[in-house]
Amino acid sequence: MPLSEEELRLLEQMERALVEDDPKLASTLRGTSMRRAARRKVLLAGLAFVVGVAVLMTGAVIQAWYVGVAGFVLMLGAATVFLSAFRSRQSAGAADARAEHPSGFTVVEGGKKSGRGPRSGRQPRAPRSKAPLMERMEERWRRRRESGGM
Repeated sequence: MPLSEEELRLLEQMERALVEDDPKLASTLRGTSMRRAARRKVLLAGLAFVVGVAVLMTGAVIQAWYVGVAGFVLMLGAATVFLSAFRSRQSAGAADARAEHPSGFTVVEGGKKSGRGPRSGRQPRAPRSKAPLMERMEERWRRRRESGGM
């Protein structure tokens, strides 16, 4: 059953409010496409590496040095792409810790506990609940409404 015009409008309004209220969550949700692209690159690079091994072995069997060199170059390129995509996949997971600063600069929260970060002087964060995401978000929304922080 499709949503009515009013329900769609309310949903968009809630989404805008959530993005304004919690830009960290918005960047987390945007990071999923980056992880998917990095995963695809990792798989394709792995496949290209296997093809490079096959070409290298074929060059050795037929005793054609240029085919073996081409296989080696293919393996080397695939390994380079694999490592860079694997690192970007890990950094896409780290993008969850990024938040947009009002000045337009990106602020990274996390890393070493030096005491100089944006959370210094605050109380430590409570351990994360095992409740599903929507329940946690509803709980945060309710707490903010009760405290008058909207």
